Amino acid sequence: MSEGERTTEALRMIPLGGLGEIGLNMMAMEYGDTIIVIDCGLMFPEDYMLGIDLVIPDVTYLSRNRDKVKAFIITHGHEDHTGALPFILREIDAPIYGTALTLGLIEEKLEEHGLARSTVLETVRPRDRVSIGPFDIEFIRVSHSIVDGCGLAIGTVVHTGDFKMDQTPVDGEVMDYARFSEYGEAGVLLFMSDSTNVEKEGYTLSEREIGRNLEDVFRRCEGRIIVAAFSSNIHRIQQVMDAADKFGRKVVLNGKSMVANSRIARALGYLKAPDGLIVDLRDLDSLPHQRVVILTTGSQGEPMSALTRMAMDNHKQIKVTKGDTIILSSKFIPGHEKAISTMMNHLYRRGADVIYEKVSEIHVSGHASKEELKIMLNIVKPRFFMPVHGEYRHLVLHGRLASTVGIPAENIFVAEDGQVIEFTKDGARRAEVVEHGRVFVDGKGVGDVGEMVLKDRSHLSEGGMVLAVVAINNSTGEIVYGPEIITRGLVLEEGSPGLLDQAKNIVVEALGSVNVEVKTEQLEVKEEIRRALRRFFNKTLERRPVILPVIIEI
Repeated sequence: MSEGERTTEALRMIPLGGLGEIGLNMMAMEYGDTIIVIDCGLMFPEDYMLGIDLVIPDVTYLSRNRDKVKAFIITHGHEDHTGALPFILREIDAPIYGTALTLGLIEEKLEEHGLARSTVLETVRPRDRVSIGPFDIEFIRVSHSIVDGCGLAIGTVVHTGDFKMDQTPVDGEVMDYARFSEYGEAGVLLFMSDSTNVEKEGYTLSEREIGRNLEDVFRRCEGRIIVAAFSSNIHRIQQVMDAADKFGRKVVLNGKSMVANSRIARALGYLKAPDGLIVDLRDLDSLPHQRVVILTTGSQGEPMSALTRMAMDNHKQIKVTKGDTIILSSKFIPGHEKAISTMMNHLYRRGADVIYEKVSEIHVSGHASKEELKIMLNIVKPRFFMPVHGEYRHLVLHGRLASTVGIPAENIFVAEDGQVIEFTKDGARRAEVVEHGRVFVDGKGVGDVGEMVLKDRSHLSEGGMVLAVVAINNSTGEIVYGPEIITRGLVLEEGSPGLLDQAKNIVVEALGSVNVEVKTEQLEVKEEIRRALRRFFNKTLERRPVILPVIIEI
């Protein structure tokens, strides 16, 4: 098949997120006139994305083919697999298929965005099968750091979702190895597998190990215990509640998502707590410290999170005091290390003891390590392999791992976002690259902040800003007011009067060099002022502020 040739008999895999980054997971499958979308995730902003709240995938390809999009198939309830739905559903209306907890968490988000009533949610259970156009889809139970995670078998295509091989899961629901093996025996065309932990040797610890370690901490703590965890990690929350109950402590839930997700999980039967174990935050002051556990959000040091506000002594109801033990029961997400470190320092200043993953085993990953990834490859025995969910190095390393268990190198597709992989009766090939990328969510704006705006924000944050205001006679070109120089983030104005006076003279000189005939042409005048001030500040301060000339015509 030639490079530009298309056939209606081709199965097309179209990654729109999650191949080349952690998060943003979205994979479209297209056959004929039907597209299904596996996951619809967001990514939290990187350091250079100043002011950005969330990042979602660019779905231009899906928007152009919205009549083909028949369903969103969600593997589990983490936001890097579900968080973009409230934004994408405004453009592409299709039913969402997922397990009970997954849809419960999604519905909570859709309520916030006013989309719950207009969105069709289809609840499935592991081993359920649904047919959508030419696609026959089976949900297969996997273990992960959230309840109700599933892999997918879509005809002869198998997708793991996020997974690890936990032989002793907290809820007793072991990964369905049998179904993966049965599909492997029947013949798998394409296998897509989670690459997040491919760099980690051996096997990932069971979540149950954390329960034992938490009990050890609870046993020796005499004061109040504050546990910060991801609100979606229901197994972790369950183990904290079990430990609290065992040692005679009451549990207080703190943080919007912690309260909401625990409520949803309890209502659906995934989180179990004896009557009276969970008490209201308003009752906290009436309880002795040695009888309290606070389960809170904020393990990543987010500026407005509950735990950060406690660390800064800004929380209205919870004050961290000497004798408190803080347990950060989650991994440090890359990019958050500085914020977490700052938060921990403030907690120590308030007299608390802080336990975190570098000093104690109080967190395990939800992703498979290298040996587990090899086991899955051997169980599924695919003809073709496509690593997913990871930065580019993770995908490359997972591809190499697949080679070690016998998959031919030419049958391994290390792809990136936008790279279409086509499968036909004649084999597989890399097809075109479709439009893809990242869309920034800033407040109520979706997509109105692009790379140029981020560059401007970065420039402002590094060099500050200079505002040069001058009024010019519209007829003669004479200066009738100013120039006035205002700076922000450059120098202390009251401490640099001489510098600003020099800058004013620079503006006057720049205006003097402009012909009278063109002084009414604002763009030319502004550019002349900008060039002159840029040279001046670069020479005198070796700084490059953003220069904003303002011309008032009178």
